[in-house]
Amino acid sequence: MMFSHADDNPVLVLDAEQCWRLLDHSKHGRIALSVGGEVDIVPVNYAAADGKIYLRTGPGTKLAELTVNPKVAFEADGILSEEAWSVVIRGRARSLETEAEIATARGAGVVPWVPTVKESWVEIVPAQITGRHFQLGPQPEMFDEY
Repeated sequence: MMFSHADDNPVLVLDAEQCWRLLDHSKHGRIALSVGGEVDIVPVNYAAADGKIYLRTGPGTKLAELTVNPKVAFEADGILSEEAWSVVIRGRARSLETEAEIATARGAGVVPWVPTVKESWVEIVPAQITGRHFQLGPQPEMFDEY
């Protein structure tokens, strides 16, 4: 078990340190962006370092949207056989411009899954971080009804 739950409560509210520990051990999440009343959510590879989230991307919608509205949400989660977790960050994202900023992001260890050109670097600075850890009960067999 990753975390201890008091009184057999299946939901544990995580503190910031616990959230960052989980983020440090995962490499995939989702970024949610909103422009003109439309919301997008897209999967990303990321690295957590020094209280920030770093990601790489190619030219396209993500970069255009965060330039118009830098307020974003980021979520990462994990599911195992007997436990699950979710961490949500609300904050501001920006494209990194200087060589020093990019070197910091590169040093965080972002590794893309798909071998495509991703030369744009993005930093998310959290304004809020929240997380939950869940103890899962017995799961019904998929398609039991069929």
